[in-house]
Amino acid sequence: MEKKKNILVIDDEPDAIEFVRAVLSSLGEFNIIEANDGEEGLIKAKKNSPDLVILDIIMPRQSGFDVFYELRKNKHTKNIPIVMLTGVADKAGLKFFKDDMKKYFGSEPIEYLEKPLNPDSLIDTVKKIFNI
Repeated sequence: MEKKKNILVIDDEPDAIEFVRAVLSSLGEFNIIEANDGEEGLIKAKKNSPDLVILDIIMPRQSGFDVFYELRKNKHTKNIPIVMLTGVADKAGLKFFKDDMKKYFGSEPIEYLEKPLNPDSLIDTVKKIFNI
C-alpha cells in the first residue's frame, strides 16, 4: 500500500484550508497538515517534511513570500514543491507571476493559483505534482 502524501496547507483563513481538504479528498487519501500563519507553517514544514506545501501569500506574523524564502534556504525544505495561493490581484489589482519569484528569490513555486480558488485548477496542479 502506498504511503499517504503529506500536504501542508498554510493559510490564515480556516475556510480556505477546509476547502483545500474537501477538494483534494476527491483524489484519494492525503494527510492534510494545517498551519494558520507563516511562523506556524515554517515550524510544521521543518517538523513534518511534507510532500507539498500550499501557501497563502497574505497572512499575519509572516507573509507567504517570507515563508517561501525561508523554506527555500533551509536544506531540509528547499526541494519541497510549493503552490502559492493569492487573492492579491482581486484585492489590490496586483498580479504576481512565477518569473517574479525567480527574479527576487532565486526560485519559483510550482504554480500560482488565484483566490477564489478554482477546484479544477487545484486538482490539476496536485495531479501534475504527484503524477496521479
